[in-house]
Amino acid sequence: MELLVLAVSAAFLSGGLYLMLDRTLLRVVIGIGLLSNGTNLLLLSTSGLTPGGAPILAAAGHGETAIVDPLPQALILTAIVIGFGVTALLLTLAYRTYQSQGSEDLGELHGRLADE
Repeated sequence: MELLVLAVSAAFLSGGLYLMLDRTLLRVVIGIGLLSNGTNLLLLSTSGLTPGGAPILAAAGHGETAIVDPLPQALILTAIVIGFGVTALLLTLAYRTYQSQGSEDLGELHGRLADE
């Protein structure tokens, strides 16, 4: 199970990096979203995935009960909220850039900014 999550995470991270290297502003925003989701999956894979497993495990020995660490899930929840806010901000900035400059091509926008 962990290998599958790591493979999907690697696909998200590589796809996000590829989209961030594109010249279109909207693809850069989508690439940042994919990078965020890939990072969330990496955090999820560190929490010890067991299909159908309970969060409280059997007794570890010596009368102690072993439990699963809830920290990765808390980090993922925080990262999802922050990623949503960053994506909303970037989409707003991309839309305003397109409205004011009339283009979403980063190469063309770079040329316009250098001329001004």
